[in-house]
Amino acid sequence: MHGTLFVGLDVGTTTSKAVVFTQDGDPVASGRAATPWTVTTSRAELDATALLEAAKSAVAEALADCPAGAIGGLGVASLAESGVLLDRHGEPVAPVIAWHDTRDHAELAALGETVGAHTFSATTGLPFRQQWSLTKHRWLMDNVPTARTAVRRLNVAEWIVRGFGGEEATEQSLASRTGWLRLAQRDWWTDTLAWSGANQSLMPPLVTAGTPLGRVGAETGPPRLAGAVLTVAGHDHQAAVVGAGADGPGDELDSCGTAEALVRTIAPGLSPDVIADLANAGITTGWHAVADHWCLLGATQGGLALQRILALLGKDSTDLGALDADAIALPMPEMRVCAPAFGRLDILGVSDDASPAALWRAALESVTEQAAEIHDAMSAVSGPHRTLVVTGGWSRSDGLIAVKRRRFGQLVQADVSEAGARGAALLAAKAAAADSPAVS
Repeated sequence: MHGTLFVGLDVGTTTSKAVVFTQDGDPVASGRAATPWTVTTSRAELDATALLEAAKSAVAEALADCPAGAIGGLGVASLAESGVLLDRHGEPVAPVIAWHDTRDHAELAALGETVGAHTFSATTGLPFRQQWSLTKHRWLMDNVPTARTAVRRLNVAEWIVRGFGGEEATEQSLASRTGWLRLAQRDWWTDTLAWSGANQSLMPPLVTAGTPLGRVGAETGPPRLAGAVLTVAGHDHQAAVVGAGADGPGDELDSCGTAEALVRTIAPGLSPDVIADLANAGITTGWHAVADHWCLLGATQGGLALQRILALLGKDSTDLGALDADAIALPMPEMRVCAPAFGRLDILGVSDDASPAALWRAALESVTEQAAEIHDAMSAVSGPHRTLVVTGGWSRSDGLIAVKRRRFGQLVQADVSEAGARGAALLAAKAAAADSPAVS
């Protein structure tokens, strides 16, 4: 018997991943469903109802393979920036625009003329670029007449929780990715709301991840899930911090996937100018899924760069062990790999005696140094990290781990798959405990 079980649902850019965990955070069943985007050359959007059905399908698949035991809660983490607009009947009135959609270039320019890049970054903690919710919202207001009938706006995880029968709320780590939240004050910025055609009445109350938001209704979810406590577990990166056990003050998660994300947990209180400087370096500052903390988040395309080099060498993951061993045995190579955050790879300094192992070592050094620039910028404003926890697919590369240890010192390899879903389940357990009647 596993006792009470908890479901973590991570609604990501590519898939919705549902995993059932024990109270100790051990996985016992899983399911997934593709995120139903409609994609063109420069645009990506989806139907909110189709996304909800995909998420429910992933949960149903996990529960179908799940051992006996009561389901105590469902926590939902998700991609950020994308939002769902609802009419007074609770029905979606506009498409959900992807965070990486680039249709809002004119809106970004207009925002800069109205607010100013420095003021925007210092107030919100976000770099001044296309990604955040407010410019997508402005585009919808200008181009989709039905969007103007909206009376409520939810982030993706909040929409999914509502679809399972939960209460409407705005979770703070997701709110921090909209461009509408004043970071220091933790309240809505009326200037950017008004500029984008939104208002505070669109926004449900602000809550922290792990706040109980009702229970799954008998008519809104799989029968076995009925009565489970619901919670929004926040932005998927921050939920992964919880899932990987990197959620203490000063802890840092290095998630080595296709994108390499570094997430540092810090106390609130950096000055606006420091926040703006971090944003200029591509590092976001926002409220965390961890209560009473801020989160610093920076990312590279390090994993993509490594995948490109591996393919260039005509190798795949089955060759990685031998390639890592050969690469680490070499002295520091003169060859260099330049891997911008977005763009092509440049390989420099190729000599007649260059070998595949030397190129691989150069790539490992390059992506590690790129991550180190983000790490060092975080440390410069928040102090040295306490614990560095490394997860993700590329953390299985012995070569990458060896290079990281040389650069960062001691690190912890977290043997956690689906850290975002695990964090969501742990936050669901927290919500269930808070929702239980006090024992006298």
